[in-house]
Amino acid sequence: MLTSNPLAARWFKEQGWQAFKFQRDVWRAIEQGRSGLLHATTGSGKTYAVWLGALIRSAKLHQTPALAMPLAPNGPPESRLQVLWLTPMRALAADTTRALQRPLPAWQSQLPGFAVGQRTGDTPSVERARQNRRLPAALVTTPESLSLLLAREHAARELGAVHTVIVDEWHELIGNKRGVQVQLALARLRRFNPGLVVWGLSATLGNLSEAMATLVGSAAHGGSLDAVLVQGRTPKALVIDTLLPQDPGRFSWGGHLGAQMCKPVVAEIEGSGTSLVFTNTRSQAEIWYQLLLQERPDWAGLVALHHGSLDRNVRDWVETGLKEGRLKAVVATSSLDLGVDFLPVERVLQIGSAKGVARVLQRAGRSGHAPGRASRITLVPTNTLELVEAAAARRAVLAGEVEARSSPEKPLDVLVQHLVTVALGGGFTADEGTGKAAAQPDSPALPGARELLAELRTTFAYRHLSDAEFDWALAFVAQGGDSLAAYPEYHRLQVVDGLWRVPDRQIARRHRLQIGTIVSDASLAVKWLGGGRTLGHIEEGFIARLNKGDCFVFAGRVLELVHVRDMTALVRLATKARGAVPAWSGGKLPLSSELAASVQRVLDDAHHGRLEGPEMRAAGPMLRAQQRLSQLPQRGRVLVERLQSREGHHLFLYPFAGRQVHTGLAQLLAWRLTQQTPNTFSLSVNDYGLEILAAKPLDLDAALTAGWFASDQLLGDVLASLNSGQLAQRRFREIARIAGLVFSGFPGAPKSMRQVQASSSLFFEVFRKYDPQNQLLAQAQDEVLSQELELSRLDLTLRRLRGLPLDVVTLQAASPFALPLMVERLREQLSTEKLKDRLDRLLAASEAALMDPPPRLPRTPRAPRRRAQSGKT
Repeated sequence: MLTSNPLAARWFKEQGWQAFKFQRDVWRAIEQGRSGLLHATTGSGKTYAVWLGALIRSAKLHQTPALAMPLAPNGPPESRLQVLWLTPMRALAADTTRALQRPLPAWQSQLPGFAVGQRTGDTPSVERARQNRRLPAALVTTPESLSLLLAREHAARELGAVHTVIVDEWHELIGNKRGVQVQLALARLRRFNPGLVVWGLSATLGNLSEAMATLVGSAAHGGSLDAVLVQGRTPKALVIDTLLPQDPGRFSWGGHLGAQMCKPVVAEIEGSGTSLVFTNTRSQAEIWYQLLLQERPDWAGLVALHHGSLDRNVRDWVETGLKEGRLKAVVATSSLDLGVDFLPVERVLQIGSAKGVARVLQRAGRSGHAPGRASRITLVPTNTLELVEAAAARRAVLAGEVEARSSPEKPLDVLVQHLVTVALGGGFTADEGTGKAAAQPDSPALPGARELLAELRTTFAYRHLSDAEFDWALAFVAQGGDSLAAYPEYHRLQVVDGLWRVPDRQIARRHRLQIGTIVSDASLAVKWLGGGRTLGHIEEGFIARLNKGDCFVFAGRVLELVHVRDMTALVRLATKARGAVPAWSGGKLPLSSELAASVQRVLDDAHHGRLEGPEMRAAGPMLRAQQRLSQLPQRGRVLVERLQSREGHHLFLYPFAGRQVHTGLAQLLAWRLTQQTPNTFSLSVNDYGLEILAAKPLDLDAALTAGWFASDQLLGDVLASLNSGQLAQRRFREIARIAGLVFSGFPGAPKSMRQVQASSSLFFEVFRKYDPQNQLLAQAQDEVLSQELELSRLDLTLRRLRGLPLDVVTLQAASPFALPLMVERLREQLSTEKLKDRLDRLLAASEAALMDPPPRLPRTPRAPRRRAQSGKT
């Protein structure tokens, strides 16, 4: 049995490296033809573990061509595509390609002519044309580009020799529809070559067995029976510390400490080589880039901005500057989260709470991104409660409490798209007399496709796909379902010579242009006036709210809108120092269950007088104020606060279930209260709790007696309490575009957001009125419940609340935990000036109420400026 491949070991030695055991384990498994998942620390050498394994397998198959492919090859094996490397981000493709090319010279004797190419949405047309004539032996690509390859007429012949697929950053894909798209593509490739080997890479997954099963497919297809989970346990120091504010204060709210933290952040950057400053949103990135340059104008050209809305050329310039060590700092979003190798980066700073344990680990790994180097992340709180989250995050990381991520269950919009893709890629077998009845009464029954159905069921996402669901999807793409049968453009598939095919060239072209599951609002290009270069893209909805001459912040500049023409916003530099900050969709990240549980444990320790760590000592004044005015939340109990003010009757509830769950919970609880007594409510939520503000007094005892926290009628009550129709219609926009009902336009002539929304809304209403059993409507409602409201987590929260004792406290003034909820609500109602006046009054009342009750928490010494906490993971 192979212990270490001589060629791989020799190449490692030439680099001055020594292979870890997990790398040798992966080489052995891949050579044996086994699939698996490699879970190892960021920067520990995962890339070369799987890549050299793929080269070993390629060399073995090259030496024994009879093992290589059941299909007849066109030429020797090295002239055909053999290895696919899937990356979730186009930004990773170039960096990954360079890393994969590095060991190739050492393998030329065994793999002559073996080359690595890349194919993404950024690949120039000249390179695409070259690849159309002859694909390289290995290809770095994205899920969308792989689906495009599968939609080519001779996909089986061009992809049939692929023997190994590597899915990088699997944790980034598994939980969304792009991951489902990958599962479907792997099933098709396995159909072409049953000996396909598939490996996934990740550093931040909590449910490893499920993640591996999702990747490699069902045991019935020869996948998971032979799959192996390899965990790379390499010693790597991880330092998680917190930048403590000089004056955290006793009361805080969202963004309260932001400006105060700018000087300390500048000082940290000053004392380091190259730093990455992560934010959770693009808006926040734009703001912090401006703050840093206002504080240090001399850093112009040394500090850069990076997020997904900036032009590709801008992002390339930033990434190159990072790799070459020319930049002092880069303010970035998740666009730099993933495995790009920036060796010069010494420090990572996270502005605000990361909201998840995996995100802390992922971003920390951007520093010290090499075996043996320490990773360090410094958390920068923007309000005092985030000091508590920082302490909780470090505790969760050291305990290994990483979030689990699961695949969506049989999304039919992705299935509909895939059926058309497979029909374009050579077609799939039609079975006479096994399908759904035709939409037109006088037409014969549609042929089925049981062979393809069996293939689909080998994927984790569609393992429970029923015959009826598959037949509906096939009938929908073949005849448009019950409501679109009269329109030829929705008859996308026909049986030709025993195969389901796409006979219409226009339908084929539109489908290929819109393959993929990434759906975003329509955006406008932002260009300099006078034919200048493109700065990036911004959502159409934001620009629509601006008038000519208005100023806004984008790409690190304050810009003046000159006019909008042909989906392009023409701009010039503004003379004003300030402008509106764009708000992109998908703004706030919810607190994960794992981090929320850790926060509760930390607060429970504080309730019992244990303020461990510099963050908790710095938050001491706020925690003591909470204990004086109310009490701290305890594990195994639920804190409820009541307050009467000039606004009405406030009820504050703290389940610690995250913003999305609290949104549905607040609506549900308010609706249930109205079933007892008519009332008028205003609602507010954050990650810790919710506020219900009522015009009339609330009878809490009666509500509890009537089953306020009941979950037995949860689905019906949630649908009744929400404007579920409007939420489902909004969700349907995405589903309609993925399913190919709505076309977003040809290159250079995109449709506006208003046009796309109007089209999807029309389909929604048509289906609702004339095709109420349409499965896409049901999917829209299911996604609202499962993704936007997290119905299963809401159910668990209600069950937990029902089983725990309540600590009901009547407040004399807003507590430190209640105040942020009031501010969230007031921000939506008041201008900045009026909000400040209201805040001043609320703070004065709360400070006055602090004068009487004695503190229940022991006082602790003033926290030092910093206490770094470190540990091994």
